[in-house]
Amino acid sequence: MKLTLLMAQTLDGKIAKDRDHFPDWTEKADKKLFVKVTKESGVMIMGRTTFETLPGKLPGRLHVILSRKAGEWDEVEENVVFTSLNPAKILAKLESLGFTNPILAGGTTINTLFARENLIDEMIITISPLIFGEGMGVFSREISLELELQKVEPLGENSATFYYRVKK
Repeated sequence: MKLTLLMAQTLDGKIAKDRDHFPDWTEKADKKLFVKVTKESGVMIMGRTTFETLPGKLPGRLHVILSRKAGEWDEVEENVVFTSLNPAKILAKLESLGFTNPILAGGTTINTLFARENLIDEMIITISPLIFGEGMGVFSREISLELELQKVEPLGENSATFYYRVKK
């Protein structure tokens, strides 16, 4: 099992201006990368607030939505599950379902939960040429991760994607 964090952020490290900020600020090429990576994986893990910023259920992949109000594994409709399981148990459940490389798609709180348990293996971070000044970061608390740069690729007209391996 390999967990990959997939995020876009501004040059000043923000993934959103606030909890309700619609993620429409990245280039089209970043959106295409998100679709490609999440469809290859077959599963995305995200928080309820992040899920609610999407235009709807994204086809071709399982959505695992963390929510304190959910049961252990509530299948609410095809390809949408709400869960209150802890991060390690979510990954174990996904592995039992045959998934080998889930994508962690945010937001800040959910990313932090997985990072605090040292469960993130890779990070794919697109840097967009914007500055929000204030807003939400990739993580919400102090996190200590040592990363090894694997590659950098230009993306779209003004962005770049950084691929990191998390050293464990």
